Amino acid sequence: MNKTFFGFGFGPIQNALMLYEAYMSKNFKRFVVAEVDQAMIDAVRSNGGSYTVNIARNNKIDHSVVKGVELYNPRDVDDRKKILAAIAESDEMATALPSVNIFSLGDPSCADLFAKGLSQRPNEFPTIIYTAENHNHAAEILTDLLKQRMEPEKLNQVQVLNTVVGKMSGVITDVDEIRRLNLQTITPHFPRAILVEEFNRILISKITLPDYKRGIEVFIEKPDLLPFEEAKLYGHNAIHALIAYLADQKNLNTIADAGHDTQIMAIARKAFIEESGAALIQRHAQLGDSLFTPAGYQAYADDLLERMVNPNLNDLVSRVGRDHIRKLSYDDRIYGTIRLALRYRIEPKNMALGAAAGVLSMIKRQDTFKEPIPHLPKSAAELTQSGLKDLLTHLWGDKADQYAPTMIDLTWQALGQFINI
Repeated sequence: MNKTFFGFGFGPIQNALMLYEAYMSKNFKRFVVAEVDQAMIDAVRSNGGSYTVNIARNNKIDHSVVKGVELYNPRDVDDRKKILAAIAESDEMATALPSVNIFSLGDPSCADLFAKGLSQRPNEFPTIIYTAENHNHAAEILTDLLKQRMEPEKLNQVQVLNTVVGKMSGVITDVDEIRRLNLQTITPHFPRAILVEEFNRILISKITLPDYKRGIEVFIEKPDLLPFEEAKLYGHNAIHALIAYLADQKNLNTIADAGHDTQIMAIARKAFIEESGAALIQRHAQLGDSLFTPAGYQAYADDLLERMVNPNLNDLVSRVGRDHIRKLSYDDRIYGTIRLALRYRIEPKNMALGAAAGVLSMIKRQDTFKEPIPHLPKSAAELTQSGLKDLLTHLWGDKADQYAPTMIDLTWQALGQFINI
């Protein structure tokens, strides 16, 4: 227990995965996190540096307490000094921010603080930084920002890693829901609860620092993460959204409710294995990894389908399906998977049902959007084939390529099937 762990952001990916696994490893003596939510900071500080995580297992929800955490606000001058000192001594660090765009936002920014803290080291020693922003090139983006802000030789012993985080998690703020699920709040007097699944098989980039030994030992290194990032986006994320959008058309409340609908789950399984899987196996079979084989991908799909509908996760349809504009964009989970399938001459008729349901969900929930979406009709009854084309063309912008007309046609054909779903 001689290592220091430092994290940026105190959301569920940090506090219930990165920091949690560092704590559970028993390989660290100190845990420091930078966070801008002062109410959260005060709550953990007043609780003696401890917080509680709720872990959804197959048959129950367990509670686990993490102790000895130091939370500091980078906007506070005194706290900022402590953050820089912690970065200077840290052996493993992790960013878990809402977007890679936040790396360079703020004064000081995340990248500024990393650069200044690392530059304060009197002696170089090997350090890794996990990036958990759900972005295929988060590590490269942060590395470039650091190179712009510090002397190159100060980075010789620092490696920034990409991650593939297939862990489902969330924060619950509804008091009645917290009581119904018998959850423990983050601290006794702070009205939010962290609820995560027990899954922790997280993939990371292969570490190239000589003789480096990780403190968080449970993560799995891969020499090339991109194929596994694609499996998460076009497999896990795509099917999760597909289930949510189909469930939304049946006015179901949770993904667990969808798990009891044999029609939804049959569509999801076919889309997962016969469309997403078939395309990704063709694309990455040469790697020789067991995931990209028919048996391996089927096992991956069946495991995830079971985990997604775990009733103890209380995963809301509205949460999984939110942010329609991003999730229906050209290269994201739904249409990105359809496009990938078409590229490998696979007819993605089940994914197209997910796309159609996503469009209908967008129409249904348009009152929740901050701004009106061009070409989005007021009701599903007003949607026409030409209107669908205009809507998707707007959403996709200049990313649309030769597959766009086929994708629009597939979505329109799928919309016609919803009378039977």
